[in-house]
Amino acid sequence: MKEYIIKITEKPDWRKIEKAKINEYVWGGEYRPEAYAQLVFVPKTGFICRLTVYESNPEAVYKNDMDPVYKDSCLEFFARYKKGGYINCEVNSNGAILSAYGESRENRVRLDKITGKFPTVTVKKSKDKWQAEITVGLDIIKAVYGSAVFKENSVIYGNFYKCGDDCEIKHYGSFAPVGTEKPDFHRPEYFAKMTLKR
Repeated sequence: MKEYIIKITEKPDWRKIEKAKINEYVWGGEYRPEAYAQLVFVPKTGFICRLTVYESNPEAVYKNDMDPVYKDSCLEFFARYKKGGYINCEVNSNGAILSAYGESRENRVRLDKITGKFPTVTVKKSKDKWQAEITVGLDIIKAVYGSAVFKENSVIYGNFYKCGDDCEIKHYGSFAPVGTEKPDFHRPEYFAKMTLKR
């Protein structure tokens, strides 16, 4: 099982945060853009996930939250904070987010129906790359899981993804490999172990 260290910090210095390379393409495909994720825990805020991909012209059709952004060029962060279900955060370069909670792909509940809002998303685009920063606040985690106590050596499980279901060249990359015959990111049994460290 792949592992990732989540830095506990008051103010992220992204130059010093470990990069989780999104380079597992278990379902093949020629298009494999350089992509990586960085994840930190800010004690009074929550988890901040920065996802970066080197693409010069990302497909970006969808503009509204809960649109099927996975059909566009998409960056994703899935995480389970306690036993039970997991939260998925899927973002395109327009900053639209698809985010829900559940134990599998089926019967997921929109996160705003549980918490009253979605995780915060900020997107930056340049000539050769785009980057999404997703903040999953402690208030969201408490609303979903009932508590949110994180300290040194706390463990969560999750994965980072890069995909494009309807792009000219379909592609499905992940940080931790997924052992299914067909592309399926909604498989928490393949999530990586992520440990909080100072």
